[in-house]
Amino acid sequence: MLNLTGERVIPEKMDPMNGMLLEHLARYYFAIEYSKGRVLDISCGTGYGSKIIAKAQKAFLDEIIAVDNDEETLHYAKSKHYHPLIQYTNMNAEDPELPGTLGQFDCIISFETLEHLYHEEIFMNNLYQMLKPGGTLIISTPFGAGRGQATNEKYHVHQLTEKEFTGLFNDYSEEEFYYQRSVLVEPKREGKHYPFGIAVCKK
Repeated sequence: MLNLTGERVIPEKMDPMNGMLLEHLARYYFAIEYSKGRVLDISCGTGYGSKIIAKAQKAFLDEIIAVDNDEETLHYAKSKHYHPLIQYTNMNAEDPELPGTLGQFDCIISFETLEHLYHEEIFMNNLYQMLKPGGTLIISTPFGAGRGQATNEKYHVHQLTEKEFTGLFNDYSEEEFYYQRSVLVEPKREGKHYPFGIAVCKK
C-alpha cells in the first residue's frame, strides 16, 4: 500500500479539507490555462494533477509526459489516474540526459520540486532546454531560510528565499511571479506573507 512517504499527496487517502492537498490542487488549477500542446509535468507524484490538466484541457493537448523518480508512486498513478493523454515515466529530474531523452515541450509544470534537489543548476538547465521557444514554464516552491540552510521539513534539502527563487529565471524572455497562501494564488501584495512562490516564465 502506498504511503505518504516523501510528502506524496494521495487525494484518495486524505481528508478533502487537508491543507496540503488543497494547496497542491490550487496550483494545478492555476496551471490549467497555460497547458497546451505537448506538456511536461515533472515530479508528478501520484498523477492527480496531470489528470486534472488532461481532463480540463483535452481539446488543446497533444500529450502529457508525467515524470517521477519513484516506480511505486508511478504504478499508483497509472492505476488511479489513468488518462489516454498521459504517459507516466520513471526518470530523474536531475539527470542531465533528460532533455535528450524527452525532447521539447510547449508547457512545463513543476510544483514543489526545487526544495528536494541537490543539483538545482542541472534541473533548471534541463527545464530551459526542454522548453520550446515561446513555451511556458510554471514552477513553484516554498520559501525558507535559503540555500544550504537547515529546514524543519524532513524531505527538503533546503528552501529558497524569495530573492533566490526569483533570480532563477533571468534567461527567460518574460517572467511573472505569483504568490500562494492556502488556496489563494495572486500577485504579491505589500505587507502580506506568502509561504509559496510561483513563477510563470516564457522562453
